[in-house]
Amino acid sequence: MKVDILTIFPDFFRGPLDYGIVRRARETGLVEINIHDLRAFTKDKHRTVDDRPFGGGEGMVLKPEPIFECLESFGDVASREARLSAGAKQSVILLSAQGCRLDQTLAADLSALERMVLICGRYEGVDERISEHLADREVSIGDYVLSGGELGAAVIVDTVTRLIPGAVGNQNSTRQESFTEHAELTGDGPSSTCVSGGLLDYPHYTRPADFRGMAVPEVLVNGNHDQIRSWRRKTALAKTLRNRPDLLERVALTAEDKELLAQIKGKS
Repeated sequence: MKVDILTIFPDFFRGPLDYGIVRRARETGLVEINIHDLRAFTKDKHRTVDDRPFGGGEGMVLKPEPIFECLESFGDVASREARLSAGAKQSVILLSAQGCRLDQTLAADLSALERMVLICGRYEGVDERISEHLADREVSIGDYVLSGGELGAAVIVDTVTRLIPGAVGNQNSTRQESFTEHAELTGDGPSSTCVSGGLLDYPHYTRPADFRGMAVPEVLVNGNHDQIRSWRRKTALAKTLRNRPDLLERVALTAEDKELLAQIKGKS
């Protein structure tokens, strides 16, 4: 995948993209990430990228010229109409508090792209013509307001990169995380884990089995895979009910899940 990030703070990305899975994906050629300074596409001596909005109002707004000209300089980005068509392999994304909220489903869709352009908004926003005529979608990473789109762009890059085949050592690990909706894992041999199926993840423990009097649940060390699966599903349901009950409305619950939930609620 090729990723282009348009920003007025290119140095921001010197840290976030140089560690972990994103760094390895870049080094192995799975992902190519290019950072573009929008001030390089200004015409005045002050390298102005913002202006006051027509009609008045507080704050400044990013001007359209630098963003349009930066994108046009690539020469290989498909037209907006082509990007909006079914099966398109490119997307120009405007990071915006007004955008659709990033979730694991959207991240999976984006990971199938060949080209992703991220436009980092700043100040009070961007000229609306960027949204109407340049970007093919707007994305927000949450229902809150950031100072700019740089943090959001870094989050999207990390979230999407780890879903690209080969980016994570054991790709099955990305299929059993919180918010990932898969019915079952595939592969050879039995698995003692269970996928989240859209729930929050189940609790994890490691050695030592007894740490300062806090012992690992016995079910996890008895070697019974069926009991482990049942325990993990029940604890995932309990954690979801406690921290994110809204997720239960979107998950397809089995009869066993409903029975486990009834037991959990009965004890609360």
